[in-house]
Amino acid sequence: MKSFFALLQKNVLNRERSANREELRLTIIAWIEAAYHRERWQRGLGKLTPVEYETIINPQVALAA
Repeated sequence: MKSFFALLQKNVLNRERSANREELRLTIIAWIEAAYHRERWQRGLGKLTPVEYETIINPQVALAA
């Protein structure tokens, strides 16, 4: 969890200013979906991103998306 929050702070909180909590919430969600889940590979998943790993494990999820 520490590394997640460090990445969140480095990539979102330190770079952007939000006008309100709702805007900040949407910015964080967009970062998680666009960068954290789709671009960041993990050693424990065989150097795949979470989305790539999920597609391999459960191909029907890929068809639904």
